[in-house]
Parts: sequence; C-alpha cells; structure tokens
Amino acid sequence: MAARVLVTGAGGPAGVAVIRSLLRRPDLTVFAADMDGWASGIYLVPAERRRLVPPGRADDFVSEIARMVREDALDLVISTVDVELVALAGRREELAPAVLAAPSEDTLSTALDKMLLAERCASTGRSPRTRLAGPDALAEGWEFPVFAKPRQGAGSRGIRLVPDRAALEALPVDEGLIVQDFLPGEEYSVDVIADAAGHVVAAVPRTRARVDSGVAIAGRTLHDPELVETATVIAEAIGLVGVANVQLRRDRAGRAMLLEVNPRFPGALPLTIAAGVDIPSLVADLFLGAALPADVPFREIASVRFLEDVIVEIDEVLVSAHAGHQEEL
Repeated sequence: MAARVLVTGAGGPAGVAVIRSLLRRPDLTVFAADMDGWASGIYLVPAERRRLVPPGRADDFVSEIARMVREDALDLVISTVDVELVALAGRREELAPAVLAAPSEDTLSTALDKMLLAERCASTGRSPRTRLAGPDALAEGWEFPVFAKPRQGAGSRGIRLVPDRAALEALPVDEGLIVQDFLPGEEYSVDVIADAAGHVVAAVPRTRARVDSGVAIAGRTLHDPELVETATVIAEAIGLVGVANVQLRRDRAGRAMLLEVNPRFPGALPLTIAAGVDIPSLVADLFLGAALPADVPFREIASVRFLEDVIVEIDEVLVSAHAGHQEEL
C-alpha cells in the first residue's frame, strides 16, 4: 500500500521540486498544499489531492494540518516553509500517526537564530567571530569592514556593511543585530542530508552563478572536499537529522566559513537531484523508517532555470482567503 505524503509550500520552488521528485515514486501518494490557491505546485497532483492551508503563523495552522492527517489518512508531512516548520516541530505529536519530516525543534531553533548557530558551531573552527551589537561587539578588536545582520531572518534582509569603528558604535542595540567578521570570498550552497543517527550521507556543494530573490537560478555542483567537510561538521554540530542547506563563504584567508543554515529544502533542489542525490526521496525514506545508504555520491553538473506554466481549467483554481499574501521563506 502506497504511503500518503502531504507537501506544503507548493507555491515555492522548493515545494515544486519536492512534489515532482516524490511523484516519480509509485510507492507514494502525494498531496500538495499551499496557503494560496494560485500556487503552481498544487496543480501538479490530481484535483482530489489538492489542499489549501492557513498561513504558517495562523493560530489554526497546526490543527488544520492535523485534521488533514486524519481525513486524508496521511503517513508523512513535509513542509518546505520555515515558519510552518517552526510551528509544526513544537507540536509534532499532534500530527500522529503521521510523521513530520523535519529536524528536531532544537536544531530548527538553533539554525534560525544566527547567534545561537554561531555559538553552537564555534568548536568547528568554521564559524566566523560573532558578537551581539553593543558592548559585546565594541569590546572586540575587529578588522574592518565587518558585517552586521539581524540574528533572525532569512536571506540578505537587514544586512549592512560596517566600514569602521564609528559606524560600529552607531549600530542600534534594540534590533537584535549581530556583528561578524567580514567574509569577502565566493559564496557556496551545500545541500546536506543526515540519517537518523545524524550521519551525513550526502553533502552537495554548488555555486550560485545567478540569484533571483535569494534563490539560485543558475549554478553548478562541484567536488570540493573542504566545502563538503565544512558543511558536514556544521550539520553534525547542530544535530541535523533530515535536510538542510548550509551556506558558506570564504574568509580573507580563503577558508570556507559558515554563513547561515536553512533547515529546509533549498529552492535550487533540482540541480542536486539531477547530480544524483534525490534529497526529497531520501527524506521520505528516512522519516518513513527506511535505512539510508551510508554515502550517496554526486556528479558535477550545471543548470539554468526558466519559467514554466501549469495550465488548468478555470473551475479547477482553488479559492483561498490568503491569495496574494506572502510568507517568509
């Protein structure tokens, strides 16, 4: 009997990639959901398996997912949206008998707080010096410029370059800012999956040759032992089980250093899948109780992304009260 899997965040590139991957498996029945009826990924599955959900921050979000688990007899819930993961991870027992395919609540909270992340990964030697703006940062002897960024939040929002000590002294102390050593080198994304014991079975580095709205739309995978090792020790430091995207950047000495961790499926997932590491399928196996291979190799390959239309009949479009609203990805 096929396992029944719900994928939420069907409007984002990660959600679409996950749905397309899992649809290739005859042993899975895939349901697709989003808060917006115009989400393209919803229409990749048959009409009877399309669902609308409240926003991840809504009070009834978790209870609605739990209702779907009961009514659709779901075995697995996969969310591709940060705010949904945070809501679900703290109440995953409410989804029983379905399993939530997500890292632990501790791993999520650590990854999504850049100060906690830096502290947890300090022992790896791959985390840049990180201090809270204010007295802690002012007590350090920095080599300027340095970076200031919100300790929480995704992408480049709120990041600012601090050129000198006067600018450091002028940073607000009420915005939850952290200060970090400047990393001037090339940036990489490493897609990582770890098994139930926290062993990293694959770490696939890729370049970000072209980026649109924070998502790489062109790039290539590359065999680089330092990038693989760095992402692996970071994943182990935060106790990762499941999938995460580890972003790295080279420091002034050319060493790969931690930039941030996104504890969810990345938007550029099709490149990693094409390279030989089908992370959505591996995640489904992991959380459905199947053993993963000890190591999954990948090949060097490149990709470019283009828009693709999903054509549906007018009466198939789901009507959502949340259409047009955006959630933080």
